Amino acid sequence: MLKDNTYITITRQYGSGGKEVANIVAKKLGINCYDRKIVHLAAERFHNSTEPISNEVMEDLITTSYSMPGSLGDYSFESIPFYNKMFKEQSIAILKLAQKGSAVFLGRCSDYILKDYPNTFSFFIYADDDFRQNRAKDHYGNNTLEQLDKEDKNRKRYYAYYTGQTWGEAQNYDLMINVSNISLEKAADLIIEYIKLQQK
Repeated sequence: MLKDNTYITITRQYGSGGKEVANIVAKKLGINCYDRKIVHLAAERFHNSTEPISNEVMEDLITTSYSMPGSLGDYSFESIPFYNKMFKEQSIAILKLAQKGSAVFLGRCSDYILKDYPNTFSFFIYADDDFRQNRAKDHYGNNTLEQLDKEDKNRKRYYAYYTGQTWGEAQNYDLMINVSNISLEKAADLIIEYIKLQQK
């Protein structure tokens, strides 16, 4: 069992299967997984609403709800060197979604946004070029390795712009996992085992 309000953030190299790893971790732990689409939708809902977010709205975003005492609403964006309106809204959405309890967050600089909260663990999923290229044939519309690398460059720029840190730099993560020679499920198991060891 995880401690209450454990946050798992997963950053991934494009073509590594990191999204699937995030979903497997969430399923094994019985917690929510928030990806880009959900965070974006939440940001829009929060921004457009002047009323507190109701349970009905939250149920549109997630399938299971949790509650956490206190508020993350005092999070200061002064530590972010630059941000645009949508990034701020998505950051607020991540913090509000975290109030629902333990969860997995995929990308969106969630490792940076949640880094100062207790029981937050950040992981980076990557793979060798051959693995990514072979996987692209089945999962990414047969994109070339160059196209995958181009997407990663975009992610690096996005991450650097909003956090002032280097995407994929080891010191920003608790653990970096190369999935080239292990299954995505085993990668998920490694993440869960690491967290359990740290929380003993």
